[in-house]
Parts: sequence; structure tokens; C-alpha cells
Amino acid sequence: MTLKSLPEWLIWQESLNPAEIELGLDRVLAVSRRLKLHPPAGYVFTVAGTNGKGSCAAALEALLQVSGLTTGLYTSPHLIRYNERIRINNQLVDDAILVDAFEHIESVRGDTPLTFFEFGTLAALCIFGDRRCDAWILEVGLGGRLDATNLIDADTAIITTVDLDHQDWLGDTVEKIAAEKAGIMRPGKPAFYGDENVPLSIREYAQEIGASLSCNGEAYSYCVHADTWTWQGHEVSLSKLPMPSQCAQVQIKNQALALAAVEACEPGLLSDPGQIRKVLGKLQVAGRFHEFSDTHHWVLDVAHNQQAAAVLRVGLQQLDKRPTTIVVGMLADKQVELFAQELAGVADCWLVCSTAAVRGSTADELAKRLSGVLDVPVEATGEVLVAMDRARERAPVGGRIVICGSFLVVGPALELLGLY
Repeated sequence: MTLKSLPEWLIWQESLNPAEIELGLDRVLAVSRRLKLHPPAGYVFTVAGTNGKGSCAAALEALLQVSGLTTGLYTSPHLIRYNERIRINNQLVDDAILVDAFEHIESVRGDTPLTFFEFGTLAALCIFGDRRCDAWILEVGLGGRLDATNLIDADTAIITTVDLDHQDWLGDTVEKIAAEKAGIMRPGKPAFYGDENVPLSIREYAQEIGASLSCNGEAYSYCVHADTWTWQGHEVSLSKLPMPSQCAQVQIKNQALALAAVEACEPGLLSDPGQIRKVLGKLQVAGRFHEFSDTHHWVLDVAHNQQAAAVLRVGLQQLDKRPTTIVVGMLADKQVELFAQELAGVADCWLVCSTAAVRGSTADELAKRLSGVLDVPVEATGEVLVAMDRARERAPVGGRIVICGSFLVVGPALELLGLY
């Protein structure tokens, strides 16, 4: 088979396995053995969690890179370009590197029906190994135990938060979902949980396999001041850290977790407080409470579940009061009603757009579900760019327009506004 361009490869990968999501490690492990992957010694970070994975992984990348390590970061999904999923030293890999990796995987795949995500995961691991990245940061796609990223043993396992999401695959309770995410932990290796109220299943699994579990408020802590914050780890203490520009309370929690994970690997990586303050001060993650003003005040956030919606609501309530319009698009398998309930009362109207994906929802379908729980106007508009135009028409000049619900919605919006 000869597939020359990256778009052709991606289209073909989507057809290779009829299931968009098919959890399990058998397929990806079989192909990985033929690839003979070579992870770095001591610096593989695997990041799982319901929310905050991308922000924590970005903080890890920045902290490790400023310490002189060559970093490889694998995340998903992407906002605009597939290349966003694989970065080396904070630079997107180009099409040619991706195509080379895909060709290598295909040369050994045989008849194993890899999913789209599995193909991409193997490509990232090949690229990181070929370019001798010192530190690999792997963001789990879904769950943890059966996710393709879990084929590599984590030197440090990180779980940001656990809440209800992806119940069709992970279970219908927080404890069941937490047990799936706990599967990234390894015996004798450090593991971290970044939220309050640690699920029992995480503590029990860590004890069962002998992982060294450290939790927020127990093994490390942080304190927020008026315009700075302080972090206390096992050996290292850092003061006068800059306040994040995006949803400060949540991002501080993610950054504190990243600092704890780096310290567990090697405290010396945190030996320059000035550099750490500088790198955290510049850290921004696209699509996370991203503010922008033109004729209107825009807030773009990839929140797509109840927990993330609650964080978005708090962030919006901390802003000045303005007439607010929400533009939303969500996948059909999301808990749309609970998401909307968290944001009820925040907006004067909701404009609903379609999401173009296998699990996507049409604007009409989503609007019908939202109308059942909201007592403000809900209008189906079509694709996201049409919804944005409609929002400009409906919202008064100077009003606020919130874009949320999915990467598939926020990505095109960021591009249209020239922000990414």
C-alpha cells in the first residue's frame, strides 16, 4: 500500500477498524513488540483523569524542558491539526515525520486491525524513540487500564481527577471509573492523585500492587495568596509562583500536581526557582478558559462533562456581569443534561451547533435535549461557524459569547478568531 500524504493516511486509518473506540491492549501490544520500542530510562509520565490531563501534561512538558531534557508529548484529541497530538520540545512534528512513522508501523502491522487512536499512539512512541527524547509524557485517551498508552510502563503515573464521563466504556460510578484509571500505576513506582477526596479504588489498587501513591494535601500541598501561590513538596519548596491566567484555582491544582511528579523523578529538576516561575508564568493551554475581545468578549473552553462545566461556571461568575450567549456542540454520548444544569442561569440564550464525528450530535438533536433542562431560549443553528455568526447577531456589542462542549467546536472557533 502506498499512501503519500498525511490526510490520506488519517482517512485510511479511520477505515482500518470499524470501531472508533475499542479498549484493550492485545492489538497494540502485538504491533509494539514488532516495532521494538525503546522508552527512556526513568522519565515516562502517564497522565490519566477525567479533566485536567492536557493542562497537567503541558505543565510537565514545560518544567522538564526548562530543566534541559528533550521532551516528547503525546496528547489527544487535537483542536485543529492532527500534528498537535505529537510534540517534541513543544514543537509540533511535521507531516513527513508522521508519515514515516505510519509507514514503519504499517510495515510490521500484518493483519492486526489497529484503531485510529492506537495507530497514532504507536506513531508517537516511535517518533519519541527515534529522536531520543529524554522524557515521554503520555496523555491517556480514555480510562487508563486498557488504553493504548498503557502499553508502556509509567515511571510516574498521574491521575488528575475522577468524575463521571465515558460511562459506556468505564463504568457507571466514580469508583468504577477510578479503578480503570488506576490501571496506569506500576508496582514500586510513584503515583499521584491531584484532586481532593481520593477514590477508595485508587488507594486500594496502589496498596495491592505496591505503588507509592502521593495525594494532593497529603504528600504535597499548595497555598494560594493574593497574587502568587506557594508549593510544598517532599523536599522542595517554591514560593512566589505566578498566578495562571486561565481559571487560576484549577490550573494551580494541575501545576502543583506536575511539580510533585517532577520532584518524585528527580528533585534536582526543580533546583532553579527563577526558571520555574518564568516557565509557569508563560504557560497557556489553548482552549482552556481562553479569553479574547473584539466587538464581544469571547470565552472558549473545551469543557464537555459535568465536572468541567462546574469549573467553567465558577470562572464565568468571577468575570464582570454582561449579557451572555453560550454556543455549544457536544457528542451524543455525553451527559448533556447534567452539563447544561451546571451552566443553567449563566447565559441568556444557548445557540446549538452540530459536531462532525462518529459520535457527534446534530444541532436539532442536541437542542431538543437542552430544551428539556433550560428555561432560556435554545436555538439550533448548524455548524459552529454559523453559530458564531448568529451569536454576534444576538449578543449586544460588548456582550459575552461562550464557546464550549467539545474540541470539535472550540478548535474551529479558535481558528476563526485567529487565536490558534
